[in-house]
Amino acid sequence: MALHPCDLYDVRSLLSEEERAVQDAVARFTDERVLPIIGDCFDQGRFPAELIPEMASLGLLGATLPEEYGCAGLNSVSYGLICQELERGDSGLRSFASVQSSLCMYPIYAYGSEEQKRRWLPDMAAGEVIGCFGLTEAHGGSDPANMKTHAKRDGDDWVLNGSKMWITNGNLAHIAIVWAQTDDGIQGFLVEKEFAGFTAQEIKHKMSLRASVTSALYFDGVRVPEANRLPNVKGLKGPLGCLTQARYGITWGPIGAAIACLDEALGYTKERILFDRPVAATQSAQIRMADWARRITSAQLLSLQLGRLKDAGTMQPTQVSLAKWNNCRMAIDIAREARDLLGGAGITTEHSPIRHALNLESVITYEGTETVHQLVVGRELTGINAF
Repeated sequence: MALHPCDLYDVRSLLSEEERAVQDAVARFTDERVLPIIGDCFDQGRFPAELIPEMASLGLLGATLPEEYGCAGLNSVSYGLICQELERGDSGLRSFASVQSSLCMYPIYAYGSEEQKRRWLPDMAAGEVIGCFGLTEAHGGSDPANMKTHAKRDGDDWVLNGSKMWITNGNLAHIAIVWAQTDDGIQGFLVEKEFAGFTAQEIKHKMSLRASVTSALYFDGVRVPEANRLPNVKGLKGPLGCLTQARYGITWGPIGAAIACLDEALGYTKERILFDRPVAATQSAQIRMADWARRITSAQLLSLQLGRLKDAGTMQPTQVSLAKWNNCRMAIDIAREARDLLGGAGITTEHSPIRHALNLESVITYEGTETVHQLVVGRELTGINAF
């Protein structure tokens, strides 16, 4: 019995019936609705916002949160498969879902009041309210504690000043989850688009994540009601807890990008005839693609076990760092090599490898650079903080 070229270890057989159904539904969405348009979206620098209602109808936004808030109540492995299939289409679409789900809906659910959950989560699950996550600052990068944005209490309000940079969904968002220094430590605030003094400016001239909205956020004396403060967390553990959720999904997403590159390279090299034989008949091509399959298989098993640990409630941040490091490196290397194997044709967005390679330059950087995750694992091994 022939093995599936993109699943040599039959990882799919390890999934439950519900998990396979989720994967199949998102795969159909990607094949039918994303792939026909995403190359043009990348060329145009346009996020396909018309797909948001369909993503919401499939239950992809806040997928793991409880049904009582209008969400799908899926397990973590199902959410990982959602990320994998969306990123098989494009990292920008997975980034949108990841930010909406893990960085915006999750903190409202985990750190918010019951009133905040009831107010925001159902509309966010329906795709009617879009969120963004304001943590990174232009000077901060990998050092979020070096935060300059601050909020000061003024009667029943907080007055927010500062800025955030590299914010996915910024100009799409109706609300921003903004983390700011206060006299009582770092706290989170729900900043609504209409609040006076809050502006978003889209970042142009990107060569990566072109089918995604990336923005800078500015806060000039923005008055935020106390009712919009997340009451159940203080300190960096709040935003870092959100990032752990999002990084988990990112361990799955690049697998989809790598699968897309392998699948396209397989098809192309079988059809491309050089020196009277298909490129796929050469040892050099077969060795390269076999190596990609090896690396994809390792990443699949890594993320699946991580998902099982997460569903069991035993997942540790170091384990997420290991998988994010491994799987992003795996995918970006495969995308670059697949571009090379396609030759001159590989430089156009009529083929996916160059688009995935460019996107993965962002994915390997955001939510913890490769170096940061290497140092997280190193600290776990040695007990010494080398940051």
